[in-house]
Amino acid sequence: MTSLPPQPLSPLDGRYRAAVTGLADYLSEAGLNRARVEVEVEWLIALTDRSLFGSSPLSDDDKARLRALYLEFGQDEIDWLAAKEAVTRHDVKAVEYLVRDRLSTLGLDGIAELTHFACTSEDINSTSYALTVKRAVEGVWLPKLREVIAALTALAVEHRDAAMLSRTHGQPATPSTMGKEIGVFAWRLERVAAQIAGGEYLAKFSGATGTWSAHLSAAPDVDWPELSRSFIEGLDLDFNIFTTQIESHDWQVELYDRVRHAGGILHNLATDVWTYISLGYFSQIPVAGATGSSTMPHKINPIRFENAEANLEISGGLLATLSQTLVTSRLQRDLTDSTTQRNIGVAFGHSLLALDNLLRGLGEIALAQPVLDADLDGNWEVLAEAIQTVVRAEIAAGRSQITDPYALLKDLTRGRRVGAPELAEFVRGLDIGDEAKERLIALTPATYAGLASKLVDELA
Repeated sequence: MTSLPPQPLSPLDGRYRAAVTGLADYLSEAGLNRARVEVEVEWLIALTDRSLFGSSPLSDDDKARLRALYLEFGQDEIDWLAAKEAVTRHDVKAVEYLVRDRLSTLGLDGIAELTHFACTSEDINSTSYALTVKRAVEGVWLPKLREVIAALTALAVEHRDAAMLSRTHGQPATPSTMGKEIGVFAWRLERVAAQIAGGEYLAKFSGATGTWSAHLSAAPDVDWPELSRSFIEGLDLDFNIFTTQIESHDWQVELYDRVRHAGGILHNLATDVWTYISLGYFSQIPVAGATGSSTMPHKINPIRFENAEANLEISGGLLATLSQTLVTSRLQRDLTDSTTQRNIGVAFGHSLLALDNLLRGLGEIALAQPVLDADLDGNWEVLAEAIQTVVRAEIAAGRSQITDPYALLKDLTRGRRVGAPELAEFVRGLDIGDEAKERLIALTPATYAGLASKLVDELA
């Protein structure tokens, strides 16, 4: 058997590439290296701006040419770094050599020794990961989550008055509306999205063991912690002053746990919508040319929600591993985080793929109100809650001598169906006031949804 031509091993780089490609700008190896070049260049500019070690501030033109090293980072740089790393066996050192090589090309050899000055690799890495993850989350992942929230909110508003039979423990229960039930997911997701949007992206820039030892050896009169802080904050990141050789990754753990939490809510959404489709509450809108089953022509399978469910499980597993691994580093440094962090993009990729499928799936369903109405009309016994609660209120008000309203309704309804005529007859025979009787007789399962419709206003 002959070997296949080179193929992507991950489905994220093959079958699903179009859905997740936006993340590759940041969370791929090339995206990480571009950020590393950015950090090295900006550190050079920061040092020369302060005229350290005999340097002078660069001209605006020279700064622009330097910044072009990462702003125009492309295939030539990717190939150059791959070749250099094959020799150095060290990814960050290869980036340093790239910057030095380009300084020579630009005629800026005079500041070459300030490249990577007093830095440990983790100064560059922690800053680069903070940049790439922040940009991926804020620029790609979070906007897609907000698209899903917006779609859910729109469905909640559209179906706010669509009465439906609830199912607690899978059994007929107090009615709600489809809009309110969909709105619950929008509400939950918005809360977690706000937590994610407000999270920190921390970086360190304090040398080999977080003590600025080499920095002070070279220039003891410089306020290195303040210079490092201003440098990191100038990149729109948060500064971690108290670290070992690595930035401790706690911000990453917090972020990944929150993203995993959002994934759990989305998973719940996927399984609930799948179930509503199974019950017939939602019909699926046929897509022209699509095949639901290879042998059953009538079928439209809820594949968007099933795909989302599976990818959220994969993403959640990877995010949990990231959180568990990154929270620990032996003594001042070990390398378990290095290979672990290379899977950040994979974790977010499966999550983004799930979001894409959910967004598409929510746009391919239509509410089947007649099914909801028939379900409600077949379960009048759910009004037993209302009846016994009204009876209790009548007892409290001194208008009834009934002694155990709950038991009374349980005897009538538990384990058997009761229709509208039976309930009306039962209510007429109750020892309660006439006004209460009229309210109960007028009640139907479809009108027994409380404030469900009004609750949707909370999403505005």
